[in-house]
Amino acid sequence: MPIRVAITVAGDRATIDFTGSALQVSGSVNANYAMTLSACLYAFRCLVTDDVLYNAGVARPLEVIAPAGTVVNANRPAAVAGGNVETSQRITDVVFGALGRALPDRMPAASQGTMNNVTIGGTDPRTGRRFAYYETMAGGMGGRPGLAGLSGVHTHMSNTRNTPVEAIEHDLPLRIRQYRLRTDSAGAGRWPGGEGVVREYELLTEATVTVLSERRRGAPYGVAGGQPGGRGRNTLIRDGVERALPGKIELQLRAGDRLRIETPGGGAFGMIE
Repeated sequence: MPIRVAITVAGDRATIDFTGSALQVSGSVNANYAMTLSACLYAFRCLVTDDVLYNAGVARPLEVIAPAGTVVNANRPAAVAGGNVETSQRITDVVFGALGRALPDRMPAASQGTMNNVTIGGTDPRTGRRFAYYETMAGGMGGRPGLAGLSGVHTHMSNTRNTPVEAIEHDLPLRIRQYRLRTDSAGAGRWPGGEGVVREYELLTEATVTVLSERRRGAPYGVAGGQPGGRGRNTLIRDGVERALPGKIELQLRAGDRLRIETPGGGAFGMIE
């Protein structure tokens, strides 16, 4: 599903044109116009060095063209839940990449480009009550001119906080088997990308699990000769056997099953000298 953009700057105005992007789909990854506009405003706001308030005035110099019926401006009744959390990240990647053609010394390499959404729901055997848990996960930031990318952080269109291991294990029938930075996931370069994280859940009861993630096949791009970041991985571990999972899947898991999420690293900026 390609997302294409052409950015034209004329004086103090810019036109961001998504003509040529894929038509909307039956899955939940469509974005509405408001989300596409928000991603564009965010990207251009990052170019401003002064402390400018993030309000409607930021939109005045920009015209965003997003053809109706596409993944960047879906018509009702298209499903848009994934557009909010995933497609918004990829729109940001595309806009930053296009701006980098004109401003190669200012624009960073791609960050992880996903929120790594995990939802777990079932019945808590300790209380007999239903539970539902949802979180997004940090990853690697792209390298920037003069600075390496940060590791294990939320980037761009994400703004959620880290959930402590102790809170999860206290409130939910889950055990966190590991939670750490994902070594060797950062793109190599003069200013390398940041590392992703590894979060591995062990279920202590039967549950329905949904994973909604990106950058499992395509890697976060590097720029100016920098290497791309490591692709993310989703893995089910049952009875000691590992099974690779796609980026988007719903699973019925049982007690003892483990779900490992390895988030992408950031791309690098510049070649190693």
